[in-house]
Amino acid sequence: MASPGTTKRSRTRRASESAFGLLLLAKNVTMALVALLILVAGVWSSWADAKPAMLTKGLERGTVTVAGCGDDWCTGSFAPARAGGDSHRRVRVDETVTDGVGDRVPVVVKPGTDEVVRTGAGGVLHAWVPFGGALLLGALVVAGGLGMRRTAWALGFLGAALLGATFATLTV
Repeated sequence: MASPGTTKRSRTRRASESAFGLLLLAKNVTMALVALLILVAGVWSSWADAKPAMLTKGLERGTVTVAGCGDDWCTGSFAPARAGGDSHRRVRVDETVTDGVGDRVPVVVKPGTDEVVRTGAGGVLHAWVPFGGALLLGALVVAGGLGMRRTAWALGFLGAALLGATFATLTV
């Protein structure tokens, strides 16, 4: 029973209010899934380089002496860190982790390829750059789509800090 002085809402109004609530819920779930998809994609694309850079046990470690650079890649000779290791004539390393021709970079060989990944703090941070970008993009989705401003600021700050730390370690 309705309390005295109040009127009962019509069936049509109650149905439209619940439909609007369902639309809001669907929007929030969709935006949360989009933000999660962006973050998972960032981790997925970072993991190919981050895994050998962080988990070097059992992988072939050494040093690359950069001989030449192209658009995105530098090539050079690989010298293994331990005696008896395979000496690769020519390997590829991402140009952004080197200072150019003549630079000697500590690396690890990606299994089954002629590609190497920089090790150490600079290499690990560089491997996670796609995730840093995903954090920045995810922050926009969280702020605009979900209205969670503080969470978005935290995601954006973490992404910017990761990118800034990468820049700082690779330029020193």
